[in-house]
Amino acid sequence: MDEDCSVLQEEEREALLSIYDGDEAFKQVSPTVYQYKYGEDNDNKSFLLEVEWHNNYPSEAPKINLDMFYNKHIVSSVKENIKDKVSKEADHYLGESMTFTLFEFLKDFAEELVAEQPDKEITESIIKLSIDDDDSAKKTTKKEIMSKAQKRKQWDRLDSKGEKPRGYDWIDVVKHLSQTGSSKVELST
Repeated sequence: MDEDCSVLQEEEREALLSIYDGDEAFKQVSPTVYQYKYGEDNDNKSFLLEVEWHNNYPSEAPKINLDMFYNKHIVSSVKENIKDKVSKEADHYLGESMTFTLFEFLKDFAEELVAEQPDKEITESIIKLSIDDDDSAKKTTKKEIMSKAQKRKQWDRLDSKGEKPRGYDWIDVVKHLSQTGSSKVELST
């Protein structure tokens, strides 16, 4: 890491923290990573921009990131458009502190850059459709509801493995013969 870069980074860090003190949209994630949120929380066009400084920042442009969970609703073409515009703007300020400038640049052009973003979230309707399909499948296969007595009686009929006991369907031979009568068999002597 270049000494000049580390001195410039420290100065910019102090400046950013003093400028954005009390601003809820600004967040310092680490000494080299800063985030700024554009738009209202529940607005489908709001997004979060993350700027990460490299070892040679500000001699090199910072890493621009929009792949956070907060931005899951943003269409990929809009994300790429924002990244391109911010990266081009960063190229103009190489060699000097630019994080504040990039955040302010994006404030001015945020509405224009998210103009292609749909007003309602697309994935929401897909999730609802898949949930509705699952509900209809559940309704067709209803489980039989048994009372406690029926469950107990069912349990008594089965052994520990859930099978009927050995010989449950055997016929009592003596009882069967007494009902049908015996045939006379003559014994020869």
